[in-house]
Amino acid sequence: MTNAKFDLEERTAKFGEQIIKFAKSLPRNIVTLPLIDQLVRAGTSVGSNYCEADCAETRKDFEHKMGISKKESKETKHWLRMIACAEPDFTERSRELWKEAHELNLIFTAIIKKSRLKNFEIRN
Repeated sequence: MTNAKFDLEERTAKFGEQIIKFAKSLPRNIVTLPLIDQLVRAGTSVGSNYCEADCAETRKDFEHKMGISKKESKETKHWLRMIACAEPDFTERSRELWKEAHELNLIFTAIIKKSRLKNFEIRN
């Protein structure tokens, strides 16, 4: 059985790779260029911030970095929606990536809640 930490690290890395490949497939024009830039920034930072959280030195730092991963996954969903609007031929692939970003967002939310609950239990 594989380590759950490794699985999420690998999953976020693969997500970033998929975002890069998707971005490279999009047509370049005045509308899509800024959307692509934002999508790549947000989509690839999900995994990098998860890695930082995994190596955090304190619970507060861990929760902060997880929070950034959560925000970046939500932002990625936004940019995918904008790209689907700008380039309707890419709606289906945008939707697939949106679903993965949504799942990652739910995972990060659950991890943050669990960490905060543990922190609360330790204090009481």
